[in-house]
Amino acid sequence: HHWYLEQQIRNFKQGIRGSHKDDTYGQQMAPMAGMLVNDTAIRDISAYISSLPKISISEKLSANVAHGKKLYVTCATCHGKAGEGKYAMNAPQLSGQESWYMIRQLQNFKTGVRGKHALDLFGPQMSSMSRYLRSENDIKDVVAYINTLPLQDLGTHSRVKTEFMHSPVAGGL
Repeated sequence: HHWYLEQQIRNFKQGIRGSHKDDTYGQQMAPMAGMLVNDTAIRDISAYISSLPKISISEKLSANVAHGKKLYVTCATCHGKAGEGKYAMNAPQLSGQESWYMIRQLQNFKTGVRGKHALDLFGPQMSSMSRYLRSENDIKDVVAYINTLPLQDLGTHSRVKTEFMHSPVAGGL
């Protein structure tokens, strides 16, 4: 979703995200976001990223998918039954997202690396929800279930392409 990308880039640019001492990848992203000189540049890069073709997930996580499905019921409230994301809840699309990225972000929310900045308006809701996943196995199980969800066709609102995620520019967007 371009709206979510725009918000996250602004958060990096304003130091709301990527400022925690343990957020290595976020610290790499913050100066990249700082190079975008205005809202037009942020909208343009978000639109470009959103226009990239969707790709299949490169690897499937070995975990308890049935348990993950039960855990995902809570996640679906904000992220949608099919992981499509919901603008009204400020929840990004999860279907089609890489396992390593979702695991890292859930861990970051659980440990306070992400979502604890005083100016982060939406991070606290995810920080709170991440504690519902009580173990690393819970995290892997829910992510394994999300991997089974079909990639949603959102037109120009498609997910970030994996190659971009691995690029030095992204730094773990």
